[in-house]
Amino acid sequence: MSAYWVSIYQEIRDEEKMAAYAALAAPALIAAGGTFIARGLPEKLCEAGINQRLVIIEFDSVEAATAAHDSPAYQEALAALADGVLREIRIVPGV
Repeated sequence: MSAYWVSIYQEIRDEEKMAAYAALAAPALIAAGGTFIARGLPEKLCEAGINQRLVIIEFDSVEAATAAHDSPAYQEALAALADGVLREIRIVPGV
């Protein structure tokens, strides 16, 4: 069953760290089998929506998404990001 990695950015504190992270993270996650589905700020907010950057990446399974997160290549990207953002990542199974 597919799974989705959802990153929700509450605050981007350092644009340079964010750019360094993105340069490393995207290739690492693609190499781990991820497909970027959506990335950016919302075009429309509904109900109690908050205007925050969001990234959605599809993986073959929760296990594949978790392995991508734990991979050495992605950990290198996290090290570059350091405290450059305040965000949360959720890995959810597809339906």
